[in-house]
Amino acid sequence: MRSFKDVELEALCRIIADTNNGITGSQIEHYLEALKYKDIDPLMTKWKRLYNALANRQNETQSGNCVLSFITKALAPSRYVGQLDVYLDLLEQMNKILIFRGLEYKEDGKFHKVKVANTLSEAEIRVSRLSEKIATRKLHPHLLKYCKPELLQNNYFHAVLEATKSIASMIRDKTGLLSDGAKLVDEAFTGSDPLIKINGYKTESEISEQKGFVSLTKGLFGTFRNPTAHSAKIEWSMSEEDAIDLFTLASYVLRRIEKSVQ
Repeated sequence: MRSFKDVELEALCRIIADTNNGITGSQIEHYLEALKYKDIDPLMTKWKRLYNALANRQNETQSGNCVLSFITKALAPSRYVGQLDVYLDLLEQMNKILIFRGLEYKEDGKFHKVKVANTLSEAEIRVSRLSEKIATRKLHPHLLKYCKPELLQNNYFHAVLEATKSIASMIRDKTGLLSDGAKLVDEAFTGSDPLIKINGYKTESEISEQKGFVSLTKGLFGTFRNPTAHSAKIEWSMSEEDAIDLFTLASYVLRRIEKSVQ
């Protein structure tokens, strides 16, 4: 493949030789020697040492294959047994660059051809671990439309807030109501003839189901929206697993509203 641009190669080397999670100086020496690449600046900072060695090899071969070979050897999955999160974070950062070349390096230790990214935003969301997991859940598109900017940054705190906003937005679109939160849910789903019915709303069982749905939706607003709307981000802990579970629940609510009877 054609050589990597200087900025691309520098970014890759900074990630691979990151002080906290990247490979060590002795590992750089070992892998360069194993690949028979000249270690031209062994006393330089780790990422600069690696950059100079790979840039020199690229110039010699007029190809970027040497960079791919180094990545394959240095980031072999077997090196990260017991460190899955560290490994996946490394791959995510690296793939944000590789995807502009139509490549992704995955946890099977191989490069895979993918559609070339044309913009940074596209690259960010396509390799985001959170958005990838959400995509496998086949969530409601209305939810993804509201959350996309936050998913680009893996910003669980604000993505949660946007998820609940998407529910309120759909309810307003269907009813013309202007309120919000629990009040909006009550106005839309309760009463003798609700504005939105998730079922036929005739039998005792159907009415009971509607009441349960009201409680679920109001609980969603109360549990997630209110704390995130009124608390500083640093005070609200939201894990990736919790965020994904919330998106799944919000998606269920959106689908029931979409299929509802008015």
